[in-house]
Parts: sequence; C-alpha cells; structure tokens
Amino acid sequence: MKEAMFYERLSEGRVRCYLCHHKCTIADGKRGICTVRENIGGTLYSLVYGKAISANIDPIEKKPLFHFLPGTDIYSFATVGCNFRCMHCQNYSISQMPRDERRIDGRALSPEEIVLEAKKFNCKSIAYTYTEPTIFYEYAYDTAKLAHKEGIKNVFVTNGYTGEDALREIKPYLDAANIDVKGFTEKFYKEICGARLEPVLNNVRLYKELGIWVEVTTLIIPTLNDSEEHIRGIAEFLVSVDENIPWHVTQFHPEYKLMSLPITPLKSLRKARKIGLEVGLKYVYEGNVPGYGNENTYCPNCSEILIKRWGFTIEENKIEKGRCPKCKTLIEGVWK
Repeated sequence: MKEAMFYERLSEGRVRCYLCHHKCTIADGKRGICTVRENIGGTLYSLVYGKAISANIDPIEKKPLFHFLPGTDIYSFATVGCNFRCMHCQNYSISQMPRDERRIDGRALSPEEIVLEAKKFNCKSIAYTYTEPTIFYEYAYDTAKLAHKEGIKNVFVTNGYTGEDALREIKPYLDAANIDVKGFTEKFYKEICGARLEPVLNNVRLYKELGIWVEVTTLIIPTLNDSEEHIRGIAEFLVSVDENIPWHVTQFHPEYKLMSLPITPLKSLRKARKIGLEVGLKYVYEGNVPGYGNENTYCPNCSEILIKRWGFTIEENKIEKGRCPKCKTLIEGVWK
C-alpha cells in the first residue's frame, strides 16, 4: 500500500478524497467509489500501487491516437479498479473486479521496471490505460516522472474525471490523452456510467489549456447515445474548444451489462462523422470498422489522403514536417 495523494483528514476518522470529481468522503475502514482507495485509521491508501493487472506493447493507434507519434509502439499497463461503473465496459473483468469479485489482483511491477521494459522494446511512449489511470494515480505519477527523464512520452487513456489539482500536478510529465466523451446528457452519464457530464467537459478544456495533446473518443451505442442530440452536442462542444481535436466515433459491441443491444450500424458512424465535419471539426475518424476508408487522415484543405490506415496498421504516411505535401497546410499533431 502507498499513502494516497490529494485527500484531507476530517473529523471522526473520516477523509475526503480529491483525486477525482466524485470527491468521496470515506469513513475509517471503508473505500471510495473506485474501490481501490481505503481509509485505514484516518489515512487514505492506494491499494493498487505497483500491482499491474495487465501490461502489453500496443500500436499507438489502438489507444486510439492518430495524431500523436503515428506508427510507433506504446507500452500499456493498468491496475484493477475504476471510478466509473459503465454498463458497456469492454474491460469490465479488471475495471470492476474489486467491486464485482471483491478482490484486487495484479503482479508486482515497479515504475522502474515499466520504464526499463519500454526502453527494451523501443516504445516511444507509455500508456496508462485499459482501466482508468486516475485510480492508480500515484503509480502512474511515479512512472511518468521516470519515463520523462528517459525521453519517453506519457499518455492517459481516460474517462476525463481526474481532479483539477491532480491533473495540474502530473501535467509536466503528461504529453497526450485520449478522453472519452461518452454521451452528451447528464441522464446518460448518471444511468450508464455512474458519473456526471460537466466535469468531463471541463477537463477536456483543461487538458487543452495545459498544452497536453488531446484526442476524444465516443462509442456510439444504439438507442442510448446515437441520437442527433448527443452527436451534434459533442461535436459542437469540441469545436468550441478546438476544431483541431481529432474525434473518434467508434462501433459498439455488446459487453458486460448491455448484451441485449445490437452492434452499431455502419450508417450511424457515417452519420456521426458527417455531423462532426459539418459543424467544423477537421478530423473525424470511424473506429472498430477497418477497411472502410474513414480511418484515414485527410488534409482538411485539399482532401489529400495523408495517412492511410487499416485498423491499427499504417500503410502510408505522407505528412512532411507536419504539413500536407500537396498544399502545405499545417496538420495539427505530434509527429516526431
């Protein structure tokens, strides 16, 4: 166990955690909503520090990040636990393990070992992913600091619920993030995710203000968030923050507690991409449907295919010094 960051001691042995926007008040002997931070005698502890439940080498396109070091490998790891309870979580077996199975698994893997493995396999970056990195913040923070010293970049794949102080603290070591904007109503967030929408939107703005490269993903779920209200709302919000934010609209497959819903039709993804481009986003990608062409990067000025993809594989990359080779338009991203 490791003492948690971002909490205060209250009366009667209670503590209040400020790591995420739930801001849990936790009695002695109890845990927060994430189920991996426990109050023991008035001190809050992380129960997952150094306990990796999963560690793999992935293509960075899998995160998905399409405008950040394309074609490189990223060392990805996670612990169990999450501060959301998404009914459609594809990684529910580890994200919800402490809640559903009342146990915390993981193998010992230190921050130093993670950085060494990333270097060994020539990974240009490390992803804190699979579950929500906020809930293993201390582990991620120590790893990110070490990686930064070694010239390895750091990436959060996140639900966007990190507390402001925690995000500002890790900012010097955090280079990019893919943030889930899961829907565009408070009802959806409350009923499907066990959270609120507003803090997520505020954090998208904050990430941009802090100078961290941002891409956004929305899983399009039939009957739940595939209405024009949801889709147009998200797209217009992203344009209001920065029209250059890449938006990934991805295909839902039945998982966890939403097994009765169908796979997202391709036409729903096409509709979402069309709306995103209409309202002014420059880069909108269809995800989980390789081979249909809308996972490619096109020049927003002349429509030249700049990066041709098949799933997580790059077949061709024409970008030269961050620009379209045909019309010289600047293509926003981190290219080297």
